[in-house]
Amino acid sequence: MAQLEHLSTPVDAVVSRMRAIGATLPERDGVAVFNRVYLTVTEEVDRHLDIGEFPDPRAAIALDVRFAERYLAAVDAAAADRRPPACWRPLFQLRRHPGVRPLQFALAGINAHIGHDLALAVVDACRTLGCEPPDLEDEFDRVGEFLVALEERIREDLMPGPDLLQIADPLTHLLGSWSLERARDAAWVAARALWALRHCAGMAEEFAERLDTAVGFAGRMLLTPLTD
Repeated sequence: MAQLEHLSTPVDAVVSRMRAIGATLPERDGVAVFNRVYLTVTEEVDRHLDIGEFPDPRAAIALDVRFAERYLAAVDAAAADRRPPACWRPLFQLRRHPGVRPLQFALAGINAHIGHDLALAVVDACRTLGCEPPDLEDEFDRVGEFLVALEERIREDLMPGPDLLQIADPLTHLLGSWSLERARDAAWVAARALWALRHCAGMAEEFAERLDTAVGFAGRMLLTPLTD
């Protein structure tokens, strides 16, 4: 039986862009660390789209692409010496700090992207598709499953060694202070709130700005430089 031909989708364009970003950055650069993590997630989503595992591929593609565009916009802003959103600033400011470990870079990027970008991406996708957040809940949950599964692998791959098992290691405390599942749940609540406020432009903008600031503060704490 002949293999089905892969049809190019907007997700493929996102994957290509992330690969290009990774090719230009030093391996230890904090943005490069997160980019590798995010590329893995996006490739996994793309693979599951190809084999038909999303009930509504059009909705899944819209959400995935709108989500990725917010990260790519932050990369573009930093490259052009413009200020990225507050949630991303700690990662770009500390990306070369020798006292920040790769696992911290990965989690800080995930924090920015899940804690802030995901909520706005749901709203973006709803506007693109002409639907409401509950219509995207299945796709939201499916993408979230990939992220949660990947987080465990990230921690295993980027752990610095046996010292992490010591309760006195500062990284142990940082890891315990943040949860992807809680961040994902909060993003869904924020998306629904932003959608409810969509006709109140001033309030929606203030809500999004405060969310951006709060997530940026959490990211800065995750990137606290640690001694070996």
